[in-house]
Amino acid sequence: MVKKLSIFLVTCTLFMTAACNQEEDPGEAEETNSIESETNEKEEEITASSEELMEASIILDWVPNTNHTGLYIAQEKGYFADEGLELTIVEPAMEGALQVVAAGSADFGIASQTAVTIARSEEIPVVSLAAVIQEHTSGFASPAEKDITSPEDFEGKTYGGWGGAEEEAILNYVLNKHDVEPETVDNIIVGSADFFTNTQRDIDFQWIFYGWTGIEAEVRNEDINMIFLKDIDPVLSYYSPVIISNETLLEENPELAEKFMAAVSKGYEYAIEHPEEAAEILIAASPETNEELVRASQEWLSPRYKGDRENWGIQDEEVWDNFSEWMLDAGLIEAEVNTDESMTNEFLQ
Repeated sequence: MVKKLSIFLVTCTLFMTAACNQEEDPGEAEETNSIESETNEKEEEITASSEELMEASIILDWVPNTNHTGLYIAQEKGYFADEGLELTIVEPAMEGALQVVAAGSADFGIASQTAVTIARSEEIPVVSLAAVIQEHTSGFASPAEKDITSPEDFEGKTYGGWGGAEEEAILNYVLNKHDVEPETVDNIIVGSADFFTNTQRDIDFQWIFYGWTGIEAEVRNEDINMIFLKDIDPVLSYYSPVIISNETLLEENPELAEKFMAAVSKGYEYAIEHPEEAAEILIAASPETNEELVRASQEWLSPRYKGDRENWGIQDEEVWDNFSEWMLDAGLIEAEVNTDESMTNEFLQ
């Protein structure tokens, strides 16, 4: 505002000087006109730059954690501003990030390959734009003293779950694959209750993401046994989380998606190269988080964002094809889902 007011005063002064000096030298008049022209151009540039800034929003799948670090880095380092964007990061709503993005109430969101595939099977037009992590990091965890080291040990144990169809299908698949009758495992819904609290009570094992809860066990010096899904069967090594948008935005405003993904890619690439600083940026953005946990989690997760890929975010069509087929066989979806409609690498640089 101050710059605009100064420009206005300069312009007014020049105008009055010209009006009061009718007989001035033509060269001086030309110089005055030149200054006025430059002043007007600068004012137009300032107005244009503010008008060009596009608003964008992304809704998270959970409270801020190291899955989201690249977003906060891109915001802190000005990568979104460099792309002409003003980003708003929204914490999850009750209806879930995917539903919000599908409805167009947020431009982008954090979800999972499973959620996207189920949505596409129900003709909900969401699309995955990038894999946040190349390596699937979830699996079944239990306190070491319970001596659960393989799926065969699940027999006769109590499992604490959140009650999702995906969860039950995968658990039953794992049990059947290892000749364990699902009826021999007591499945109790605990929702989002804390793993450490649950397993100190009646729960023997639970599904966790090692990059957060597993690292928290390390920070707390609590020994756990971890059985990763990717080690049970390669088909279970699907992408989670992924960054999503909806078809309408991608068709009508591809420039927004390109600019957004360019900034996000820079953010995650920075986190890969600078895990210590990345952790501090996330801590500053979400000061209520456990600082020691964030630092340890970031160190563990940063190299897994990209894995052995040349660029961050790349999704393998075969991973989508295989897991979609598995979901169909498991009854999680009722019809085949087209991978080309579910995911794209088009907006990655």
